[in-house]
Amino acid sequence: MNSTIYDLLGLASAVCFILALKGLSTPKTARRGNLIGAGGATLATIIVFFAPQASGEKHHNTLLILAAIAFGVLVGVPAARKIQMTQMPQLVALFNGVGGGAAALVATVEYLNLSQDGKPSTANLIATVFTVIVGCTSFSGSVITFLKLQELMTTRPVVFPAGRFVIAATLAGTLGTAGWVIKSGGNTPLLVMGGLALLFGVLFVLPVGGADVPIVISLLNAFTGLTVAASGYVLQSTLLIVAGTLVGASGTILTRLMAAAMGRSLFGTLFGAFTAKPQEASGSTEVRSVKSGSADDVAILLNYAQRVVIVPGFGLAVAQAQHTVRELADILTAKGVDVAYGIHPVAGRMPGHMNVLLAEANVPYEQLVEMEEVNPTFPQTDVVLVVGANDVVNPAAKTTPGCPIYGMPILDVAEAGNVIFLKRSMRPGFAGIENELLYDPKTTLLFGDAKDSLTKVVNALKAL
Repeated sequence: MNSTIYDLLGLASAVCFILALKGLSTPKTARRGNLIGAGGATLATIIVFFAPQASGEKHHNTLLILAAIAFGVLVGVPAARKIQMTQMPQLVALFNGVGGGAAALVATVEYLNLSQDGKPSTANLIATVFTVIVGCTSFSGSVITFLKLQELMTTRPVVFPAGRFVIAATLAGTLGTAGWVIKSGGNTPLLVMGGLALLFGVLFVLPVGGADVPIVISLLNAFTGLTVAASGYVLQSTLLIVAGTLVGASGTILTRLMAAAMGRSLFGTLFGAFTAKPQEASGSTEVRSVKSGSADDVAILLNYAQRVVIVPGFGLAVAQAQHTVRELADILTAKGVDVAYGIHPVAGRMPGHMNVLLAEANVPYEQLVEMEEVNPTFPQTDVVLVVGANDVVNPAAKTTPGCPIYGMPILDVAEAGNVIFLKRSMRPGFAGIENELLYDPKTTLLFGDAKDSLTKVVNALKAL
């Protein structure tokens, strides 16, 4: 098979990546897009094994490569199949970090190989330095996002005296060492540069609070794409350049959209903790009362509603209640109730988390309504059922300057006729702040595990 055929197959693989991104843009076609992308990646891998080398040399270490692929399959497939939906963001963070780290290692090995034949070209040195810096930053930063999401460390911003200056100094040291590598070469400067980049990745993510972690995941994903593209230049692989550029571009666009959904600039998201003013304690020790109800109370309220909006959040994923909430929606729809799901862009702990969760329960795509579309309908909504969400409906985002979510656009559920909160306890959401909506006279709290509570409501509705 001549090289032209392989070039055409490479073009087909690149087209698959583009079609995959197109499919992933909407929940209805996301599954198909994912399969097309996987097919393109498989084709690209096959091409690498069988396409003739430009140098005319044969492939080396084929058995080691196959062993590495087999190991990856043995680890990756069970992990992906057994992972809980609540842990999906952590898995994405780890996969993203591994991708960045792998690109940095590949670029380092290629640099060492080129150095044996003399000093590499300036263009190759720049591409290698870029890949190592961004790849190492993506790897260590992704590890910190994993630790935050897994709550193995505090989810609050981690700041320390002169933190901004330490981060700036680390970045300056990394860039200075990069210049040293480009000018003089050598293995030691490259290793020092990689170590500083790893440190910068840690310092870069530490000041980010829990509510902003999804934005950082998206940004680091864009970083990984750029490292893959740069490593493609070093390895003279058009496929890597195309795939990395697509990931980098789409990740950058998603990051900007996520930052806009949080109502702040990207710089403010990443470094706002250094300039945020501490909130003053109210000094009040008053125990405030809330209105709680039973499953029967909630069922009666839902039964006589004409329009119901369900707002899913991370608590829905924790309780694995997506199938039960879909059953509840089906019962209400059969009774002639207009049902919709209000989806906030940053609900859950990663972009699209709620869409994936509800798609797993086969919720009709036309019932998923984005924040901009659902907000104007709340004044005409009889009941809003908030299941495991908190920060995305918290009025503090509009009323409390200085709080972690201030300025973030929210779902305006307070404008509905009635609000029902399904909560385990009165603990605050991921941002760690209290929700005044819980004390609103129109709000009813149904305490308990979301799945158990919804099951009781479903049974009560069936009995009506």
